[in-house]
Formats: sequence, C-alpha cells, structure tokens
Amino acid sequence: MYSIDLNSDVGEGIGNEAQLLPLLSSCNIACGAHAGDTTTIQQTIQLAIQHKVKIGAHPGYPDKENFGRTILDISPTALRNSLITQIQTVKNFAERQHQKLHHVKAHGALYNLAAVDVEIARLIIAVVKEIDDQLILYVPYQSVIQKEAKGHLEMMVEGFADRRYNNDYTLVNRSFPKAVIHDANAVLDHIIPMITEQQLTTIENKILPFKIDTLCVHGDTPEAFQMLKEIHLELKKHQIHLR
Repeated sequence: MYSIDLNSDVGEGIGNEAQLLPLLSSCNIACGAHAGDTTTIQQTIQLAIQHKVKIGAHPGYPDKENFGRTILDISPTALRNSLITQIQTVKNFAERQHQKLHHVKAHGALYNLAAVDVEIARLIIAVVKEIDDQLILYVPYQSVIQKEAKGHLEMMVEGFADRRYNNDYTLVNRSFPKAVIHDANAVLDHIIPMITEQQLTTIENKILPFKIDTLCVHGDTPEAFQMLKEIHLELKKHQIHLR
C-alpha cells in the first residue's frame, strides 16, 4: 500500500484555487512577498478549510517583479525579518479561522538556494523554529536544508510532478527547454516510479534513488488542473492513497 501527500503552490494570483484545492491534500499559500496579498491569503485559507486541505505558508524573496524566482541581493537580517512577517501573516490568518498552520515551504529561488547553500538553509530553519518548532518543513530530496533540519524540525521530502531534475537532484533551470513538463501523460510517467519504486529519471535519463513524502504540482503551470485530475485517476489505478 502506497501513500503520498499532494500539494500545490497557491494564492499566487493565478485565480485557479477553487479548481485546485479539491484535488489537494496540502497547499502552500503565497505570503504576499513574491505574490499574493491579505485577500488572496484569506480566500485560499477559506477554500482549504472547505476542502479539508492542510494549510502551509509559502514564503519567498520579497520580489513581486520577478515572482521570487531570482536570487535577491538582500542582507540576512532583512531576509530573516521578511520571512518571519510572511509566515506569521499566514499563521495568524489561519488561527483566526481556528486552523493550525501545518507546514512551511520556501518558494522559487529561495527554495532552490536553500537546497545547496548552508547559510540560507540554516536561516530558514531558524526562522521556522522561532515561529513554531512543531511546523513541518517541506524540503527537496538529498538537499542541504534536509541535512541541516535533521533533528531540529519534522520534514516532508518533496518531489515535483511538473519539473525535470538534473543528475545532482537539483531542478532543471526554467530557462531550459523541457524544464517544465506540460503533458499530463509525461507527468504520470515521471511520478509513478517516484512513489512505487522510489526512483527518479533525470533529464539525462539517469535513474536515481528518490524517496519522497509529498508531490507538488505548481499552481501556475497552465495545465495544473488537468494534471491533478489525471494524477488522481492514476493514483487510484496504482492503489496509491492521499495522506
């Protein structure tokens, strides 16, 4: 019997939350820095409550111009203060609705940098622990932040349904062709071995060990809704249950 958590980055101004949330078991809500605002945060929390979806904060670099997908030249103190504000904002709105914040997942360039940079990884871990050491941290497989968080925070290791991987487990840069998977059938071929065989096929067709707890479909991928519908059907076929 297999099981997987299914998550998506939402509240980022795409406006497809009403479609996506019923198909998720957890969601990562943009905190107003790379995208979103207090209205989108509250609306997304309401949808999460309605569909019994676990609520997570999705903080990133405070850089709406680049959607948080460019490393920002920002001091550690400024980044720390921004992350505290971002996570606390979602946490406060959730608690006003008598909900507990479940997890934190960094966004975009910050997520990718924390995968390889020990100082950024430690900064994120310290912020999350300061806010609530019971929060779960969503982390990439075999990443620096996964190693650094061990013994400090509970973690869920994440794989991406709609992204290709390099041989070192980093995500293929979005500027490269085929970095983002747009075809639902290709997504299914990509993810089922992740769950049932604990294997990942990289963009160079290398097969690597890959053990994940949660699977992400990016909410801003245009085909996200169709992908999630197809994923649900395929998970049922393979008797894979949602956590």
